[in-house]
Amino acid sequence: MLILYPSAPSNPTMASLTVLTPSPPTLFRTTTPNSPYYPTLSILRYAPSNSQFCGLKLSHASSSSPPSTNRSSSSIKRSIFAKVDKGSKAPSFTLKDQDGNSVSLDKFKGKPVVVYFYPADESPSCTKEACAFRDSYEKFKKAGAEVVGISSDNPSSHKAFAKKYRLPFTLLSDEGNKVRKEWGIPSDLFGTLPGRQTYVIDKGGVVQLVYNNQFQPEKHIDETLKLLQTL
Repeated sequence: MLILYPSAPSNPTMASLTVLTPSPPTLFRTTTPNSPYYPTLSILRYAPSNSQFCGLKLSHASSSSPPSTNRSSSSIKRSIFAKVDKGSKAPSFTLKDQDGNSVSLDKFKGKPVVVYFYPADESPSCTKEACAFRDSYEKFKKAGAEVVGISSDNPSSHKAFAKKYRLPFTLLSDEGNKVRKEWGIPSDLFGTLPGRQTYVIDKGGVVQLVYNNQFQPEKHIDETLKLLQTL
């Protein structure tokens, strides 16, 4: 089912069209021959979060020249790929743990550390991932590695989450997603869902693995243990 809501432009060079569709729309770009203006396309949250509808707004803005395409390929790559990649030095940070104590990444120097970023405490996939790390925790200890989980939840939420599922490792609170942004972790589902990404950092502070898998959380444990066995 397609519902169109046209609106009469107040300016002859401005036009807008809103479309509701029962599934995520295909992004496209169209141009009118000899048109002096260029289209822009944006996804809008139009309906309540429990609705299957999503909004699409297409607008034309007047312009005397086409948008600049003078962006270098390196800047485009930086916007797509993580800033912290394999072989790079892991940037340090200091965050509060589930007990309210400040914990720095530098604290773990001299031993391998697994840092995994996850969307939120108590979500089904995040709970499954945390419990998988818990169940394999002895294997990580045998490999001499520490495990650190990071999300934007506050320390109180982390404390309740760790207690409920008997998590034996550190959970850090990245409120405001500052570290997530600094590390360049990509989001999923058109930017609406924080990415699920895991790093293995060696005892020298160098990243040896970057693994991203939103919908198979247990895979993060398999991949990190496999890599740790080679360090």
